[in-house]
Amino acid sequence: MRLYRGKIQTIAEEVLSHLRTEGDIDLEDEAEARLDVESVLKEYLRLDREILEEAKNRMELRGLSYSELGRTKSQVARERGAPGHDDILPYLLEQILNILFHSGNIAEIYAEDTDLRTKVTPILRKHMDVDTDLDREVRSKIKNLQEGSSDFDVQYERVMGQLKDTYNLS
Repeated sequence: MRLYRGKIQTIAEEVLSHLRTEGDIDLEDEAEARLDVESVLKEYLRLDREILEEAKNRMELRGLSYSELGRTKSQVARERGAPGHDDILPYLLEQILNILFHSGNIAEIYAEDTDLRTKVTPILRKHMDVDTDLDREVRSKIKNLQEGSSDFDVQYERVMGQLKDTYNLS
């Protein structure tokens, strides 16, 4: 799962719209409430980018190969108390619920936090689990190339880049 910058506004709007439609929240100021939720998601991306840069710096200093990036990034994340790869969804869910409960732009919350979690989780999952769908679409477009060949790798990256641009997933 991965959070894309291009999905932040959509996620925030969908979370608030769904909770409002279900009668779980009343909004004081919808635009500001959306910005509150967006700020949580943007902060996570900032933190993730910071951790990635620190991991790259450590790898360069230690002379490690690129294959060690995942392990180094996990180590940096643990040191900073940030979520690991498998903990992104629960972390973001917790942060979104915190902002909902503490935002002055939410007039009232009627649902229990467990109900809110149950309703927000599928929204996050839907927008963050696009990598599998992208991979499938890319492979369908280059199915005439043999996987593992250099032509396949080059075309895979080219088509993936085009699709990410098309779907605003940069």
